[in-house]
Formats: sequence, structure tokens, C-alpha cells
Amino acid sequence: MSVSTIPVICYYNGQILRTKTDVQFEGSEVVIAPLDIPVECTFQQLINMVYSETTIDKRKFKLVLICKYPLRSGNKFQPFPIRDDSSVRQMLNLVNTTTIEEIELYIKVVRVKAQLNQSVGGHVDLFVRDNYNVAQSDYGCGPSSGPVPDTGRNGDDEDSADEEGNDEYDEDVDDECDGDDGDVEVDRHASSFRTLNRVLENEQGIYVFAQAPSCDVSNHPDDETLDESSPVNYHLPPTPQFQHVENLDIAVASCWTPWVQHSTGYSSGEFVIGQVFNSKSDLQEAAKIYSIKAHQEFVVVASSKKLLVLKCKKAEKCHCPWKLRAMVVKDTSLFVINKYTGPHTCVDPCLNRDHHQLNSKLIATHIKALIKAQLTLTTAAIQASVMEKWGYQISYKKALDGKHKAIRQLFGDFSQSYTELPRLFLAIEQSNPGCVVIWKTCEINMPNTELFQRVFWSFKPSIEGFKHCRPVMSIDGEHLYGKYKGKLLIAMGCDGNNQLFPLAFAITEGENIDSWGWFLACIRNRVTQRTGICVISDRHPGIMAAMTDPHLGWVAPSAYHRICMRHFASNFMTRFKDKLLKNLVCKAALASTERKFNKHMKTIGKINSKALQWLEAIPFQLWALSHDGGRRYGLMTTNISEVFNSVLKGACSLPITALVQLTFFRLNSYFVARRELGANRLASAEQFTPYVDVQIQGRVVKASSMEIVLYDHIKGLFHVKSRSGRTHRLNLHEKKCTCRKTLIYGFPCSHIIAACQHLCVDFRLFVEGYYTTQSYYDWTT
Repeated sequence: MSVSTIPVICYYNGQILRTKTDVQFEGSEVVIAPLDIPVECTFQQLINMVYSETTIDKRKFKLVLICKYPLRSGNKFQPFPIRDDSSVRQMLNLVNTTTIEEIELYIKVVRVKAQLNQSVGGHVDLFVRDNYNVAQSDYGCGPSSGPVPDTGRNGDDEDSADEEGNDEYDEDVDDECDGDDGDVEVDRHASSFRTLNRVLENEQGIYVFAQAPSCDVSNHPDDETLDESSPVNYHLPPTPQFQHVENLDIAVASCWTPWVQHSTGYSSGEFVIGQVFNSKSDLQEAAKIYSIKAHQEFVVVASSKKLLVLKCKKAEKCHCPWKLRAMVVKDTSLFVINKYTGPHTCVDPCLNRDHHQLNSKLIATHIKALIKAQLTLTTAAIQASVMEKWGYQISYKKALDGKHKAIRQLFGDFSQSYTELPRLFLAIEQSNPGCVVIWKTCEINMPNTELFQRVFWSFKPSIEGFKHCRPVMSIDGEHLYGKYKGKLLIAMGCDGNNQLFPLAFAITEGENIDSWGWFLACIRNRVTQRTGICVISDRHPGIMAAMTDPHLGWVAPSAYHRICMRHFASNFMTRFKDKLLKNLVCKAALASTERKFNKHMKTIGKINSKALQWLEAIPFQLWALSHDGGRRYGLMTTNISEVFNSVLKGACSLPITALVQLTFFRLNSYFVARRELGANRLASAEQFTPYVDVQIQGRVVKASSMEIVLYDHIKGLFHVKSRSGRTHRLNLHEKKCTCRKTLIYGFPCSHIIAACQHLCVDFRLFVEGYYTTQSYYDWTT
């Protein structure tokens, strides 16, 4: 007995969640609606049935249908978009070809936007559990959705060779078929300055928080040591606005033209005779998207500058009549379809995991908006986005190649960027006087030509602003992941609001003694000559050598070197491979008093005497807060550098000019937001930065429960007893307390506040000037 209807379970009011092996529909308000779908149901009939059953207003919302589709290899499922009659038939046929008795259909409800030629079935919010970098955007594709973007390609032999009988995708063949990089030639003119500007505008209100001082989440240092510390708050606001940004844009990109989109196409699902495309590449792209959506493939019969002929890949096998012929319009770059036979009559659609027409060039066009929104877009996220949009699982190599092409189209060519770099820095220096740029090049046997080796740069606002920041600097390096390898060296300060302060940058051939010495020499000679600066870093041999070189200006008392506690503990763990000992090392490093430090060191010695000897061989002042002398201001790690490194991580895979531009815009946005914060707090008569206000408020509360048990008004000596019964001795005249936290952080501890309240003395006098709102505002202006 034949079956006339197929049971389908519809899910809506939730989110699609995809893992590597399954697809689910989750949410706290998920609604389930069972349907009996006729076996001869069309796509439009299915849409109407869903609208009717769910009572969704079709005037305000459109539906995106995703079927939970089983794979042949094991108990695995993937999302399968339902977009046309063919995909509906394939979905309903699951009941006959698999053991599935009820089909699961997930419904995404998308609000209709007021625009012409909108794509039917827009973007689906597919939440990938292992990859959270997939941006959310709406994408249209021609010819069934109207607008077809003009990528400006001039390649004449796009898809000029296509072979049948090979289902495994070959990326090398794909590149050969796509012809030369004509797409890059035109899109490379797109101003990467404007692109990076838009990237910054997309990052409104981003906050990055660094961990409180610790080695890892498993460490639990002394609670009494950490009770008055707080995480460093790093704010990366929008609004790019250094001096003369517009002039800089003109100076750097005056010969570039922005990439534009042209709308050409029809709203129907098929091509029509007389349909015109801006270029041959536009027509090729539209044909690819059409074939991908129809789950069919084509081969190129003829391709030249004036002609393009395509036919169904299964024309001989299945006698499919699908064929397209287009010619160039005389004296223009337009292509017009003069012959077309369609649609496909193939009853066997393409069910491969990949699609031959889904090549890296098409992927690049698709992901450009994603990369602009998220520079750190991963290859896995690209694969997930392609699967979500077209229902095909592309290879890692194809996704990576598409990413590289998209980056070249957005930000320019890697090789050419080195040629343009001097002009970029010249434009920055001319539009922002006071910026420092230092080059190091090598001579080669070519006239008027030098080989790039290194470049150092620091912006004028950073140089001036660092004078008002605490004398602490963190240095670190980040790998460059683009076509040319190297290292990005970064120096970061920390302002009075405990936020990162970008100070200086350099691109070098790598991390070595010479490059680190050169970088630190550039900072000392051209950026800051302050004495007593505390430099926090890892124990890289190049840094250790530079910090002990008397000719570079970083030895005491001009500067004091300190080691990042996290790197130090990691080195300890590598050597002794004992997590308990590692946690004890962290507690010893974080101890604010020598009494606590000695207690933890004694415990380490009892467990492993060699570990204690290893620790004692390294000067305590380099890694222990209790022996630091207040140089660190409580900053135990290089987090302030590494957080900014993480911000630039995506940019480290970009051409070098885009990387430099991004540092310009990041710092610009940083100063604009800080200036606004400082001005607002001055207007509100706030004396200190928000960070210090919060810290002092907490300490005032603690001080209210403390008891003054002994004091000497004349000498300013006090004994203050806390609720735990512990007594601390302090000297108000010298601003010292045995808890050492006033010395460490630069603002009064709860014991000093208690003594000040006892004497009716203003404890705010014990706050260092770096934390005042006036100082914070001064460096932003």
C-alpha cells in the first residue's frame, strides 16, 4: 500500500545547535508542530503549510527551513537547507531510503527587511559548539535572490577546464580553472584603511578582562593576599579619531577606490534569455550559486573573452538538456545570455559532501563580510558557515584558501604591502607630528633598493600619555601568521584606571638578543627616558640580555626587571612536573609579606629540596611580590601585553600595512574613549579613577570593623587589629604598613584608612597621583 503523506515534526521558537556529529533544536520556548506532508508536496506548498500551522505572520517574517539529514557514515547528522522542490523531494524521500520514520524540520523565523530583491531564505543562526567565531549576517545570492555582487574579476579562463568523473575536489584544479587573480587586481584597490575602520566600528563596547594574578584557573593563592586586588579591565572602544584621520586616509589611499556592489539579476530561480551581467565573472559566480542551490553541477564547454558556454555535467548520462550560452555585449564588459535551456531534469541530484562549483573564489566572496566582522575567523568557522549557507562540507584546504583570497581582496597583497609600508608611515608622520618611526634595512646589490629587516613605531599620544601612567611596562612578542613570518613586539603600559596603555610596536625577523636589544633601545632613546621603570616580561634570553646591558639604559636604577609569574610558574612546571608545587610557587610569588613568602617556600622545601634550590637560585625580587619593593604596582604577569596581542591576533595574519593601520585605529579608539571618561569624571568632581574608587570603597568598609589598639600621635605609629585578630603595625608619616599593600598598589590599605579615620585625617592623601582623575585626563589630551 503506497504512502500518501510523510510525517514531519516542525520545531520553531529556538536555535539550531550543531556539533560534529549531530544537529539539534534547542531553547526554553521551543514549539513543536506535527505535519503530514503530501509526497508530491512542492516547496511553496510546504512553506504555506508551515505558515498556517505555526500562525506566523508571512508579511512580517520569512521562514528558513533546515532538515536534520542523516549521513551514510554511522549515526551522524548534518543540517540540510530546504530551498526548492528538489530539496523537498530529497527530504521526504528519507522515509523510504533510511530507517527514519519521522522527519525533523527546524524553522528559523527571520524578520522581513524593507528592501528590494531580498534573498528568500536568509542567514540561519547556526550556533557551533566548538567554534564561536561564526558571525551573523544576511547574504543574498543570484540569480534567484536578485543582487549579484560585482567582484570586478577580469579572468578570462574562469572554469575553462572541468572534468567529469572525479568527485574528490582538487583545489589546484580549482585555482587553475579560476584563471589568474583578476579578482585581486580590482579588489586590492579597496581601501584597507576604510575596511579596518569598519572593523573598528563593528566592535562597539567590547571589553576584554584579564585574569586576576594567578598561574591558571586551578591555582588558589592566599585569600588574604588577593582580597584587595582586582582583575585588570581592558576596554577597546570604537570611534576612531586620531588627529587628521581623514587626511591620513586621503594620503594613504588617494589612488584606491572602494569596492562597490552592482545589482543585476532576476527574482526567479532560473536564468532567462536576455539576462545581463556586469562581467563574465559575475555570470560565472551566478551560475555556480545556481548549481549549488539546485544540487547540480555543470561543465564548461567553451570559454573565452567573448563567449561562455555551460552544460549539465550529467548531460550525456541522464540526457539533461540544461545548457547556458552567453556572449559579451560589443564594446562593453557586459555579458548577456542569448541561449538558455533549463531547468535541470536530472532526477539524481549531487549528494557529494562537497560541490565542484563551490570553489575557493566563491567562498572568499561569501566570507569577506565575516572576516571584516571577525578578523580571527577560524577555518573551522568558515567550514561551518559554508555548511550552514549551502549545505556542503568543504575541505580544510579549500576553506583556508578561500580565507587567504578574501584577505587579499580586503586588505591587499602581502608582497605589495611591504612596498607600500614606507608611504603609509610617511602619511602617519605627516598627519600626526611627533610619531616615531625607526627603520632597519639591509643593503642589496640593486641600485636604490634596500631589504626590509625591522621597523619600530610609536604614536605621539602614547609617548606623551605614558608620562602620566604608572612606571610599569610589559613587553611581549606575537607571531605573524601571514605569507611572511616574523614577530610583532609590543610594549604596554598600565594607566591609572588599571587599563592597558599601548606604548610601542615593532615588526622584526624574530625574537633574539639583537632584535630585543634594538626594540628596547628604540624605546629608551625615542619614547621614554623615565627612570625607575619596571619592565615585566618572560625569561626570553634576548630580553634577559638586553635588560642587563648597561649600554641600553635598562639596568637599575634606570629600570628594574621583573619576571611574569605565569611564565615563571610554567617554566617551573616544565622542570619539576608537579602541580602541587606549582601552586605553592604561585602562592609564594603572590604573597604580599615576607612572612607568608617564607611559609610557602618552607613547604616547597619539605616536599622537594631541589625545587627549593631552583627557586633560590633566581633572585627573589624578579618574581616574588614580597621582595619587589613596590615596583610592579601589583602587576604580576604580562597580561596587559598578551591581551592586546589577542586583540591583534587576527591582524597578525593580515598584510603588514593592514596590521600597522589596525594599531593606529586601536590606539585612536582607546584615546577617544579614555578622554571622554576622564572629562565626564572631572565634570562630576570625581577625584580618582573608577578602579581606585572601587578599591578604596571596599577598604573603607573593612576599616570600619578594625580596632586601633596602640598609637603614637607624635611619631604617627599605630597598631591596628582586624576582625581576624591579626595586628598590623603602621607608620603614617612614612606611609608604611606591615601588610605592604600600600607600597605594592600605591593607594592606602584598610589599616591605614582605619588609622586616618581615627585621627580624622583625609586618607586620600595616601593615593599616588597616577590614580587621580586629573592625571588620567591629562594624558588623553
